[in-house]
Amino acid sequence: MKLNLWSRKNLRASDFVIIAMVTILVIFGVVMVFSASYYKSINESGSPYDYLIRQGIFALSGFVIMAVCSYLDYHLFRRLSILILLASFILLLLVLTPLGREEGGATRALYIGFTIMPGEIAKVAVIIFTASFLASDTKLILSFSKGVLPLLILMGVFGGLIIKQPNLSTAITVCGIIAGIMFLAGLQWRYVIGAAVAGSAAVVGLIAIGDDIGMRHWKKRIVAFTDPFADALGDGFQVVQSLLALGSGGLFGLGLGKSIQKNLYLPEPQNDFIIAIIGEELGLVGLLILLAVYAVLIWRCFHVCLNAPDRFGMLLAGGITIMIGLQVVLNIAVVTSSMPATGIALPFISYGGNALWIFMGCSGIILNISRQSGSSEESGKTKMH
Repeated sequence: MKLNLWSRKNLRASDFVIIAMVTILVIFGVVMVFSASYYKSINESGSPYDYLIRQGIFALSGFVIMAVCSYLDYHLFRRLSILILLASFILLLLVLTPLGREEGGATRALYIGFTIMPGEIAKVAVIIFTASFLASDTKLILSFSKGVLPLLILMGVFGGLIIKQPNLSTAITVCGIIAGIMFLAGLQWRYVIGAAVAGSAAVVGLIAIGDDIGMRHWKKRIVAFTDPFADALGDGFQVVQSLLALGSGGLFGLGLGKSIQKNLYLPEPQNDFIIAIIGEELGLVGLLILLAVYAVLIWRCFHVCLNAPDRFGMLLAGGITIMIGLQVVLNIAVVTSSMPATGIALPFISYGGNALWIFMGCSGIILNISRQSGSSEESGKTKMH
């Protein structure tokens, strides 16, 4: 069968709202990366356009990836789920070897002529594997030994390898995605409550004995977020600069391109803290509009999840939606000092090719599930007639 990417029939079968929201976010992201990185780019290379050009290339190639994934049958990922998980596991191991590339005190990337972020790939790998695993039997999630325990081990292995980099935010995201898919599959509430209690106890324990167990770094971050101004030139520096940016923006912002904090005050403004620059330049109103776009996107993704043609499609779409929503919440929480500072990209907007490609590829998978849902509905109507 010959595929026509631009036929009217295919476009009608796609979820146009998802396409529109992703396009808006990606284009807006390119604009804001250019604005946020302007002075940093000049300082590094003498040209203000370096980050803009690279992000533009990432965005254009991302649309190609999204289009391809929207036409790939999502059941293919189920057949490859174990291989994808194994490949992701190997990449996480390799990043801890001399092949790993250290930046900002953490080794999170592999460089083999181009940069690979194993943590980003791990998110997709666990979504596909967990969805495939739980779709095999609806009663599997009700068994602790056969359903819950294997996924807890998966959390421990992948979360532990990612924390080793160290990359706490990605570890939280990966574990949160697995837990979220388990909840969608019917996880009993007693496990949810138990996990919440265990997590809270772990944080309290880390604060109490972090120095004694060689985790002083995490303890300092957890303590610092409660009052970042207490060490405004040390551990709290980045969060303080972020809060100053948000406070300076007021209701309507200083105007696009007029941020003060991006003038080499806020470290890496085009990455994890880009929302602080958005708040400074576009104000509270701009942030609320951005959050509204995310809300519409997440709503439509959950709509696809609820109307998926099979259990695997439902869990796969749900996992992708959880990943997007969780990263939006965690990024905002970090930027506003509502949780300890840790690097996490704002979906579709933060600078970087790996994260953008992952999000756009996953959006394509959502579109494929949506298309097959529409096809199923049309087939059902045809049979009824």
